[in-house]
Amino acid sequence: MQPQYRFQFDAPSLLRDHPPYFRNANKDLLFHLAYPDGQPTPAMIQVTRWPKTAPTGPVVLSPMPVELRPDFYDYQPAADPQAMLEWHVNFADPNLFYGYSSGLFAQDEMQVAEHPLLASVRQALLDRRLEVRANGHNGAAPVLVRNVERRLSIATHPDPAAGRPHGLYGNRFATAPADAVRKAARRIDPPTFSNIIAMAAPAGGFGAYMPQQIDGIFLTAHTAFAAAVHESTQGGANPLQTLIHTGFWGCGAFGGNRHMMIILQAMAARTAGVCRLVLHVGDNHGIESARHALEIVENLVQTNGPMPDHTPLIDAIARLGLRWGNNDGH
Repeated sequence: MQPQYRFQFDAPSLLRDHPPYFRNANKDLLFHLAYPDGQPTPAMIQVTRWPKTAPTGPVVLSPMPVELRPDFYDYQPAADPQAMLEWHVNFADPNLFYGYSSGLFAQDEMQVAEHPLLASVRQALLDRRLEVRANGHNGAAPVLVRNVERRLSIATHPDPAAGRPHGLYGNRFATAPADAVRKAARRIDPPTFSNIIAMAAPAGGFGAYMPQQIDGIFLTAHTAFAAAVHESTQGGANPLQTLIHTGFWGCGAFGGNRHMMIILQAMAARTAGVCRLVLHVGDNHGIESARHALEIVENLVQTNGPMPDHTPLIDAIARLGLRWGNNDGH
C-alpha cells in the first residue's frame, strides 16, 4: 500500500504554525484547559491519507478475536507496546475534523477536543491546499494520524451536581454553562498518545441496504484497517500486531444499522489482517446488539470458504436484508 500523502509534524511547531480557531466559546475553553501555556509535548506526529483498496484474492476469513466492552473509549496505553500498536477509529465526517471549532459534540468532535492537535492537523493540511476529506471521488480515503497526544478527558454523562443534568453529548454541549464544561474536563498530565483512524461512514440511507452501499462501507473499513496494519508493521525493527478499537461506527447522526456496521467492520478487520478488534458499545444493550451481529459474522464465515474476491461476501450480507436505521438527532 502507498498513501496519497505522508507528513511528519513536530508537535510544538504544528501548534505554533497552524493554530486552531474556535467558533464556539466552550471549545475555546477546552483548548485552553488542555494547553494553558500553549505548549504541547515534543513529539512527532505522522499523517497519511489512503486510496481505496480491495482485498486481494483469494479472500480467506481467518479467525480473529473480538472483545466486547459496555463502555466508550478510555485510550488506556497498550499492555504490551513492544508487541502491539493500538488504533482508535474516529467516526469521521467526510470533511476531516471539520466540526472541531463548532458547538457540535458527537464522537468525532469529542475525540478532537481530547486530542487538540488533531485540529492543527486539519489546519496544516488546509494551509498546504491538500485534500482534507476522509472520502474522495472514488469512495474511501481514510486519514490516519499516529502519535497524537491526548490532553483531556471529558465526561459527557448526565450529572446534575456538576451542572450538566442532561449531559454534554451532541447538541447540548454548545450552550452548556462554561462552569459545567470546566468541571467535566480533566487535564491528562503527563499525556498519553493515541493513533487515530478517521474513516467516514455513509449517511442518509433508507430501506434495505443495497449491494453497492454494502460494498462501499466494507471497502472503506477494509482500506482503513489495512492502512493501520501497514503502518503498524513498517518503520521498526520488529513489526507490531494491530489492535483496533471501534464501535457503532456511523450509527448516530448518519443513521447506520448497528448490526450492519459491526458485521462489515468485523469482516474488514479479518480481510485486512487485524490481530484483534475491541468493540466499545456503550452499555449492556449495546453488548446484546453487537453479540448478535458477531453471531451473524461467524455464520457467514462458516458458510463461505476461500473466495476469489470479496464479491460473494457482499452478496451474502445483502441477502440478510438489513435496513438503515434512524438519525439519532445529535
